[in-house]
Amino acid sequence: MKWQSKLAIAKASVLLVFLGAAAVCAQEKYSLISPGGIAFSDFRGYEDWAVVSSARTDEVLKVIVANPIMIQAFKDGVPGNGKPFPDGAKIAKLQWKPKKSTEAPFVVDVPDIFKQAFVMEKDSKRFSKDDGGWGYAVFNYEAASDKFTADSSPVNCGTKCHVAVKAKDYIFHPYQKR
Repeated sequence: MKWQSKLAIAKASVLLVFLGAAAVCAQEKYSLISPGGIAFSDFRGYEDWAVVSSARTDEVLKVIVANPIMIQAFKDGVPGNGKPFPDGAKIAKLQWKPKKSTEAPFVVDVPDIFKQAFVMEKDSKRFSKDDGGWGYAVFNYEAASDKFTADSSPVNCGTKCHVAVKAKDYIFHPYQKR
């Protein structure tokens, strides 16, 4: 075999290893599973889900997004119509540390460093009726390492807060008028 052919094979092999490693790194977050058994992969595509609402605390900017099943339920009047969200409904609260915009000609906070994805999944067969059939998980993001980790919060940690809106099927944020 000519040295040029060997060199071409070596280059192609290095390229394949590099591309394979990049693909594994890009998919790493989807291998995470919360202590309650919720897989981050169940929320694949959340980056493109429709916006439900937004919120702001002193510490974080929040954008609440939902999958098409949940968006359709909102449009059908859930939970105001007295019906619960259907199984398969998923919602994610994406949180960023805010910063002041240096570009806008007015004072406005904009997202800076992504902090975490708080997710909820409705599955009345899998999750407790005491929790409304919802499962909760938190996936934290560490910017320095560019890695997600499953938060070690107890399985029912979301219920403790969300029980305050039990009458709205455990959902704080309504689908905002547009």
